[in-house]
Amino acid sequence: MNADKRELFGTDGIRGVANIHPMTVETALRVARAAGYIFQKDDSRHQVLIGKDTRLSCYMLEGALVAGLCSMGVDVLQVGPLPTPAVAYITRSLRADAGIMISASHNPYADNGIKFFSGDGFKLPDSVEHRMEELIFSGEIDSIRPTAHRVGKAYRIDDARGRYIEFVKASFPKEMTLEGVKVVLDCANGALYKIAPRVFFELGAEVIPIAVEPNGRNINDGCGAQHPETVRKATIESGADVGMAFDGDGDRLLMCDRNGDFLDGDCMMAICACDMIAKRRLPKDTMVATVMSNLGLTTTVENAGGNVIRSKVGDRYVVEKMLEHGLNFGGEQSGHIVFFDHNTTGDGVIAALQLLAIKQEKGATLAELRCGFERFPQTQLNVQIKRKQPLEELPEVWDKIKHYEAQLGNEGRLLVRFSGTEPLLRIMVEGRDTTQIEAIAKDIGEAVGAVLG
Repeated sequence: MNADKRELFGTDGIRGVANIHPMTVETALRVARAAGYIFQKDDSRHQVLIGKDTRLSCYMLEGALVAGLCSMGVDVLQVGPLPTPAVAYITRSLRADAGIMISASHNPYADNGIKFFSGDGFKLPDSVEHRMEELIFSGEIDSIRPTAHRVGKAYRIDDARGRYIEFVKASFPKEMTLEGVKVVLDCANGALYKIAPRVFFELGAEVIPIAVEPNGRNINDGCGAQHPETVRKATIESGADVGMAFDGDGDRLLMCDRNGDFLDGDCMMAICACDMIAKRRLPKDTMVATVMSNLGLTTTVENAGGNVIRSKVGDRYVVEKMLEHGLNFGGEQSGHIVFFDHNTTGDGVIAALQLLAIKQEKGATLAELRCGFERFPQTQLNVQIKRKQPLEELPEVWDKIKHYEAQLGNEGRLLVRFSGTEPLLRIMVEGRDTTQIEAIAKDIGEAVGAVLG
């Protein structure tokens, strides 16, 4: 199997339409067997934790994963609907050998996905995912069939939600409360629907929860971080101080102030990084952002005396870069924000609490906090494609990319990449002239559509 070719895993686990390859029960069963083999270190009993979001298809896939793990002699800990960062934390808390989250994050309910955490709460590196694919397609472990007492068992963990609520509350300063703060929480009818309202209520906020009635089909449907107009409308109409929108699995955050103006991941990271630099809580005065983050983030952090290192797109690549350089803070423009001081992966609730702690400490509004962040004009275009082919092999596209990179020079950036989870080619152009960058994105998009669309 070619080490560069990934047949199942994308940038964030395995994802697709539920009940169609690769998101079938057959594949889930084989993936679970491969995982059970990889995560067993010796002859003792091993445990793998499984969480899920609120999609209808989670029941189907969870059953297949449980069966596959038990068939390899691994015990399974089922925690029910929990956000992805909770799975990372509870896996560590229960000292499980690995954690699995069943979710397609911000995608529509018909999609689903499977992503893994190691026993220390980090997403798996590419090398381990590649080994898992080798095991799945080679038949190497087909003959491994524990019997009798060596077959695994499944257990329900009833207190996982409460454990996570107390865990995230502990990330908020003990001497501080949210009394007098009115918040709108858009929980996307997803995994945070019971957790987020409890957290903010118990910290003293006046909570207006929306999208907290999941039915298996309405996750991310006109709500959550993918549909910011919903939280904006509710925030303005209710006169709330802050609006927060999470995605379906709770690892992503979007915020708006009382006027309905948004703070995306770059803006939130700029506020937090500058605060951490001032308090000497940012190792090496350096944070990690992906290649998609706005130049304005770099400028803001550098003006505060800090530095920004870039990683590939994907929060696990942000985490890898943080580990490589011994850093504790990083994230994505999309709202995946990682605070190693609190969790090992992007956590929407923890990110929100860190922003609100700064707000409370400074006695400022979100609008006042965000005024120090100056964004470079940026445009993004997604082009639907039928196949993925190296852009260097398409001269009608590649020549345009190189031409526009030279044209932008040091006054902008151009990034063209294939999505790791969807049949899309993503184009991002950044510069000082909005008309120019929109024209560049359109021209490249049309060229791509003509050959790959």
